Amino acid sequence: MTIFIYAVLIFLVIRFSVTVFNFLSNPKLPRVIKHYDDFVSILIPARNEEENIIQLLESIKSQDYKNFEVIVLDDNSSDQTYDRVAAFSNQNPQFRVARGNELPKGWLGKNYACYQLAALAKGKYLLFVDADETIKRGFINSLISRMELGNLALLSIFTNQVMKSAGEWLTIPLMHFILLNLLPLRLVKFSDNPAFSAASGQCMFFKANNYKENQWHERVKNKVVEDVEIMKAVKLQKFNGEALLGNGLIYCRMYKNLDESLHGFSKNLLAGFGNNVIILLLYQLLVTIGPLILLLNFNISLLVLPLTLIFLSRIMISYLSGQNVLVNLILHPFQMFFFLIISFLSIIQHIFKTGTWKGRSIKAI
Repeated sequence: MTIFIYAVLIFLVIRFSVTVFNFLSNPKLPRVIKHYDDFVSILIPARNEEENIIQLLESIKSQDYKNFEVIVLDDNSSDQTYDRVAAFSNQNPQFRVARGNELPKGWLGKNYACYQLAALAKGKYLLFVDADETIKRGFINSLISRMELGNLALLSIFTNQVMKSAGEWLTIPLMHFILLNLLPLRLVKFSDNPAFSAASGQCMFFKANNYKENQWHERVKNKVVEDVEIMKAVKLQKFNGEALLGNGLIYCRMYKNLDESLHGFSKNLLAGFGNNVIILLLYQLLVTIGPLILLLNFNISLLVLPLTLIFLSRIMISYLSGQNVLVNLILHPFQMFFFLIISFLSIIQHIFKTGTWKGRSIKAI
C-alpha cells in the first residue's frame, strides 16, 4: 500500500507540474488586429445537424472576414439538414451545400466527409469546423496570422465549451482537464517527437497545398481519433503543427445532456489512450481511485498535498479553458466519478465492438 500511495503522489506531482507549465505558457490563440485577404474555404461536415447548423452559418456570415467560401457536406442526413442549408445558401452566395457520397468500406464517416470537402474547396486555407460550433469576429484573421508566423501545415484549436445542463457540467470539463493535466501543449509545436501530439477535430486549419499533397484525412481514414493521428502524421513528415486553446474566439456545445455526453465521450476515450485497456485502467487507478483511497484513509498528513495540488490544478485549468472555476471545484469529485463511468463504457464498447455514432458503427482499426 505504501508503494501505491507514493506512486499516486508522484504521478499527481507530475501532472501538477504539467498544469503549471501550461498555465504559465498560456497556450491560447493570440488575437490579432491585422486583417488578411487570403481566400479561405470553411468546410463543415454535417450529419443530422438541423438543430445546430444555421447558428454556425449565421456566425460565419457576421464575422469580419470577407474573402471566404463555405461548403457544407450533408453526410446522408435523415433530417432536414440539407434543406435548411440549401435555403440559407440561396440567400447567401458564399455558402453552398453538397450531398455526400455513400460511405466506402474502410472509412469512418467524418473522415470521409472531410476528404470530400477538401476535394471541393478552392481556398488557400482549409478550415474544418463542426456543425455545432460558432465563431467570433477576429477568429479567421487570428488563425492566418498564427499559421504564417509559425510556418504551420496544421493549426488545431481546442474550442471553448458551452455547457447549459447539469449533465454537461459533470462531463464536458473532463476534456480540458485531461488535456492540460497530461500534455505540455506548447510541445506540440516545439518538439519533433510525435508522442507530443494533440489536436481537436472541432477545428482543424490547414494550408490547402500541403493538405492536397498529403491527403491527411485519407491517411487516417479508419481512425476514431483522427485529429491526433493527423497531427502525428504531420510531425512525422517534418511539417510544423500546433495546437492551441480557443481564447474565446470559437465556441462549441458538444452535447446537450448527460446521456449524450456519456455516449459521445465513451466512443473515443479509449482510442485516445491508443486502444490500450491496461494503460487506461492504470491511469484511472492513479488519477481517480488513488486519491479516493487517500481520502478514505483519513490521514491528514497524506491529504494536504494531494488536495492542494488538485485544488490548484482545477483553478488553473478552469481559467485556461474559460470555464467557471467555482463550479469545477465543487463538481470535481462528481466529474471524476463520471470519468470512471465513461472509461468503463469505452472499454466495453471496444471489447464487444458495440460503439456507434449517429447511426453508424465505430470500430477502431
